[in-house]
Amino acid sequence: MNRLTLFGAGIILILALVAIFAPFVAPYDPGAIDVEDALLRPQASHLFGTDLLGRDIFSRMVYASRIALSIGIIAVGIATLLGIMLGSIAGYFGGKIDSVIMRFTDIMLCFPSFFLMLSVVAIVGPSIFNIMIIIGLTSWMGVARLLRAEVLSLKTREFVLASRALGAGDFYIIVRHLIPNGIGPVLVSFVFGIAGAILTEAGLSFLGLGVQPPHPSWGNILMEGKAVMGVGWWVIVFPGIAILVTVLAFNLLGEGVRDALNPRLRRR
Repeated sequence: MNRLTLFGAGIILILALVAIFAPFVAPYDPGAIDVEDALLRPQASHLFGTDLLGRDIFSRMVYASRIALSIGIIAVGIATLLGIMLGSIAGYFGGKIDSVIMRFTDIMLCFPSFFLMLSVVAIVGPSIFNIMIIIGLTSWMGVARLLRAEVLSLKTREFVLASRALGAGDFYIIVRHLIPNGIGPVLVSFVFGIAGAILTEAGLSFLGLGVQPPHPSWGNILMEGKAVMGVGWWVIVFPGIAILVTVLAFNLLGEGVRDALNPRLRRR
């Protein structure tokens, strides 16, 4: 594992610890309003300054890390499970089942995913739970296609034919043999997907269709800061850096996982 991968993993570990121990890391209540301290510059008492309502930005960002990781992991988990299920069924059974599933996958891929999410959020309403479900239900197509390709190459292998000859059922073969042996690319997609989900949530929240106040998220902190960016640069700079570093960390970790699972891609 190279240094960049270790760096990414270290950033993610620190972020996870911050999210888990947020009540102990954050010096202030993230929702506490103090208009007398509005738009204070970064200083010893407020490391990242305060926003227009006098709320401590560092505390809000610490609690926002919980939401970012939760949405990222749960949403991508939903997408991965759905993609594994549909991809394995399509690749194993083939024929009309494969055609129906893959045509549906192609139809889903025709829609720009972000605009599809915007449309669904506008219908069902923005909330943390809805964002998780919507991102998960609109992001499974890549996983399905990856696993289908793996299953197509694996289902003719000797160990699968031997298992079928011994009387194993289709469900057993898929779960016991095909998915475990074809899961490598899916794991890589899972790590990269978390970065994408965090970025998507931040974008939706910035547009006012993601996490709603009083819950802090990096996206809605940016949204609230755009009104004062001329006099309070720190309100948008720090959450922007947090999004950048987090997405970069997951991408670096994803590269490392990909190299580890495929020796031919390892850097010399």
